[in-house]
Amino acid sequence: MHELIFTPQADADLREIENNPSQKDILKAVRKCLGFLETNLRHPSLNTHEFRSLKGPNGEKVFEAYAQQKTPGAYRVFWYYGPERRMITIVAIAPHP
Repeated sequence: MHELIFTPQADADLREIENNPSQKDILKAVRKCLGFLETNLRHPSLNTHEFRSLKGPNGEKVFEAYAQQKTPGAYRVFWYYGPERRMITIVAIAPHP
């Protein structure tokens, strides 16, 4: 199990999705993705891989996990390990760049 920590940006991203009724399907997919990040980082549907054009505040490797697939502008969850052991910091929740 990992504890999820949200940056202010990720918190705002999630709140924006939650407050938009037209994004109900996106919210469901994002919550499912976050659940897997908490419980099973190796779940195949996450398709987790390093996102090289972004680094954490202390140079941490940032990873991209899929919340959606095969959808134009599919949502992704960007995260890194830390700040403590068994913690994951969610950096942003956004459509695929």
